[in-house]
Amino acid sequence: QLQLVESGGGLVQPGGSLRLSCVASGFRLDYWPIAWFRQVPGKEREGLLCISRSGSITDYADSVKGRFIISRDNAKIAVYLEMHSMKPEDAGVYYCAARARNIFCAGSAREYDYWGQGTQVTVSS
Repeated sequence: QLQLVESGGGLVQPGGSLRLSCVASGFRLDYWPIAWFRQVPGKEREGLLCISRSGSITDYADSVKGRFIISRDNAKIAVYLEMHSMKPEDAGVYYCAARARNIFCAGSAREYDYWGQGTQVTVSS
């Protein structure tokens, strides 16, 4: 069974850092592009960063450029999202997703086939 599980969410103060993990079961995380998305109430899921099969990285959100980093640890079958200099507007539910239909990254949530359950991130003092 193909499954993604996110972890690492929680409460962080403005200016702080947090690292989210996305672990896969049923497939290797270097098989398909893996992306991180963020969703806030009333809005669609926003694509943040994606790492392709080859390891190339694409960023989709100007709001997180220079602050968020995506990486992959194939040995631990995990993809990470490091978040730094966090802001209150970074709060939301963070999801990782796998794009099985195509080897290239995409920024739209509609392009992804497998999703984790999400992990909540709150940024507040």
